[in-house]
Amino acid sequence: MSLRPSRRGLVPPFIAMDVLRAANERQATGAGIIHLEVGQPGSAAPEPVLEAARRALASEPIGYTDALGITPLRRAIAAHYQAQYGIAVDPAEVVVTTGSSAAFLLAFLAAFEAGDRVGLAIPGYPAYRNILSAVGIEPVLIAVGENAHYQPTPELLADVGRLDGLIVASPANPTGTMISATELARLTAYCRDRGIRLVSDEIYHGITYDTAAATARAYGREAVIVNSFSKYYSMTGWRLGWMLVPPDLARSVECLAQNFYISPPALSQIAALPVFGCRVELDGHV
Repeated sequence: MSLRPSRRGLVPPFIAMDVLRAANERQATGAGIIHLEVGQPGSAAPEPVLEAARRALASEPIGYTDALGITPLRRAIAAHYQAQYGIAVDPAEVVVTTGSSAAFLLAFLAAFEAGDRVGLAIPGYPAYRNILSAVGIEPVLIAVGENAHYQPTPELLADVGRLDGLIVASPANPTGTMISATELARLTAYCRDRGIRLVSDEIYHGITYDTAAATARAYGREAVIVNSFSKYYSMTGWRLGWMLVPPDLARSVECLAQNFYISPPALSQIAALPVFGCRVELDGHV
């Protein structure tokens, strides 16, 4: 009997990463390359982040941490929600992850069963549907257009049949559009009333030009919130993200994280501790 790869592993490539690999190969030959393929800031992490990493490397062993992340960073993330959104978040709801990519995988596995139907906007971030397909969840593509500001609405959801979950992104990749606070409240209520688990991708928060982006956490604790240190905080290669998880998913997310990757990168967590105090510099990058 011949060996073969699993069908679940035969997902489409994340084409932006294929392009990045090809660009890096050309760059290694001395070719001049302007990188526009991935959402990577042109700025480095703030100096306090780099200095925290230097101190940690010089003064302490870098080992495993709790699967949920180090307590000081979870507290700092919770404090960030109070400072930026006026929302009280218990640090126990915060899960530090190996990039936001790991957060999406944890969220999908903890919140949905194989065969569940999860809605997402098209055009949208392609990795969502690829990950969903790989774990046996059916992506339900919701065609969004200019009239809906390229975002899902309750009216559009009503036309796609049964949904077990919905992924929204605000600001969205690749369209850049945002869901207003009023519309996000309406969408959150629609999902709550129908037992639809909302997963809110908020990794581009902070990268806005006038109105600040609203968080779905403002409208209840049922949604899974995903954010990242990569974009606004200029820490892409440090591979660090976070989630706010509803109480009913907390233990499942912890156990999945323990088994998938043990813990997020310890050095990156230590380095990230001062980054919430760097907003003046970070705002200057936008």
